[in-house]
Amino acid sequence: MNNNEYTPSQFPELALNVLKREEHNISRKQISDNALKVLYRLNGAGFEAYLVGGGVRDLLLGLGPKDFDIATNATPEQIKHLFRNCRLIGRRFRLAHIMFGRDIIEVATFRGHHQEPSKNVSAQSDEGMLLRDNVYGSIDEDAERRDFSINAMYYNISDYSIHDYAGGVEDLEDKLIRLIGDPEVRYREDPVRMLRAIRFAAKLDFDIEEDTAAPIEELAQLLQGIPSARLYEESLKLLQSGYGLETYHLMREYNLFQQMFPTIAEHFTEDYSSPTEQMLDLVFDSTDLRIEDGKRINPAFMFAAMLWYPLNTLADKLMAERKLGHYDAIMEASNIILDAQVKTIAIPRRHTATIREIWQLQLRLPRRNGKRAFRLMELNKFRAGFDFLEMRGEVEEGDTKKLADWWNTFQNAGRNMRQAMTADLEDTGSKTPYRRRRNNRNKKNKPS
Repeated sequence: MNNNEYTPSQFPELALNVLKREEHNISRKQISDNALKVLYRLNGAGFEAYLVGGGVRDLLLGLGPKDFDIATNATPEQIKHLFRNCRLIGRRFRLAHIMFGRDIIEVATFRGHHQEPSKNVSAQSDEGMLLRDNVYGSIDEDAERRDFSINAMYYNISDYSIHDYAGGVEDLEDKLIRLIGDPEVRYREDPVRMLRAIRFAAKLDFDIEEDTAAPIEELAQLLQGIPSARLYEESLKLLQSGYGLETYHLMREYNLFQQMFPTIAEHFTEDYSSPTEQMLDLVFDSTDLRIEDGKRINPAFMFAAMLWYPLNTLADKLMAERKLGHYDAIMEASNIILDAQVKTIAIPRRHTATIREIWQLQLRLPRRNGKRAFRLMELNKFRAGFDFLEMRGEVEEGDTKKLADWWNTFQNAGRNMRQAMTADLEDTGSKTPYRRRRNNRNKKNKPS
């Protein structure tokens, strides 16, 4: 038998526990109207229909679910026949998206085991990773295929009961993240499950159960086989969901962050004291606070901060080896650093363009003489560049901190005060470092 194939014997004996309506705290009032519409229409058409996964988990915990996902025994084609506002997506596993304006209700057909040839439309890599997974089955099989026990609970719209297949209610009470089945097999099947374990642990403030945690560090390198576009989406879920700082530390503990950001990992120290590590703590903490305050966040800012000190280290190396000026070295290093990072995490071009702008502003912000300061403030990305300068000031202190303080005062000053501040720079002979050398094309035509 191929150890990477699913068989029921690989799973623990799943004992169904049914909680009647009076035995749990979930009310239909807490479920979105659109999700209820989908559940009722499926049920009314004679299909099984369950709210499943994170929605059930979060409702039991008293949290507001971000999404309401539904599982059913209807096939994607049958779902599409029932809903005119349905769009079928996915290759790895076909899903139905029911569109209500911007609100999307995701509906999945129950998944089955791979060893059933009549239902099998699946494929795996040699390492056991699922490439396609359109294998349909029963709700019992679907529960076994779920990743974690706390995600294998189903809210039945027909009688408002909860079907708990893997002890999820007990694990919620014990605050445990526990994988269903053999952890090594499940991680090899989909290495992103290691990231999901970390994300749930950080978000819910749960512990990762011992057997679930044991293989992660050794299998972490399997993430290198995950498409970079998928890892980009996962990186945002991990680091920009309001628990980024805790998530980063957990990822690093289990050797996962190192796989996704190898260039950054080169700067890790035992005591977390490098400028890179200080900046990581700052940017993740800042992002978490912004999310808590309901402020907008930009992935480009986070990546610019994360990669800044690796960029500067490489620029210093290029200056020494190729005799480049500082500006040219920074520009060349930015190309190399971003090219290397997008191979692992496919940061979109719109974000890499912003990252470059934020970096370039770090070279321009010291140049405040004359009207330059006024012009810089008019730039679209000035605020992001300044916010990053302030973070650098916390890490580097000294002149960088003084520069950040100057810009903070300048922004909040009146026009007369601003003019006095720039005039003072002229009077004190303030230098403008990082000046780009330009060839004066007219110099040779000037009379001697």
